[in-house]
Amino acid sequence: MARDGKDMQISLLLDFYGDMLTEKQRDVIELYYNEDLSLAEIAAHSKITRQGVRDSIKRAESTLLELEERLGLAKRFRRIQEGLDKITMDARFVQENFGRLGYRREVDQRLAQIIEIAQNINE
Repeated sequence: MARDGKDMQISLLLDFYGDMLTEKQRDVIELYYNEDLSLAEIAAHSKITRQGVRDSIKRAESTLLELEERLGLAKRFRRIQEGLDKITMDARFVQENFGRLGYRREVDQRLAQIIEIAQNINE
């Protein structure tokens, strides 16, 4: 089953805020989003009703979305990742395209350092 954008968002938020959910909510939502189990499979595994599973998932989703709205950690993380990717791409562009002009070796070394730092932060 293909996951839509909201599913991917919940999975990402679970990475950031999963420890703030109850153990039951965290287990159920991890099985649903990360293990791709159905409500019936989770109900059998957790020994609760399908409706109980659904309610737990909805409460957990609401909590995760509320935490993100308040704290914005996932949004900041994505913005940092995008910025580091852009820095790396631009530094490589300068390195590859302006190296032919015979600029100083120091500039090339600093560009290599920028790329390395950005990649290390983005890992």
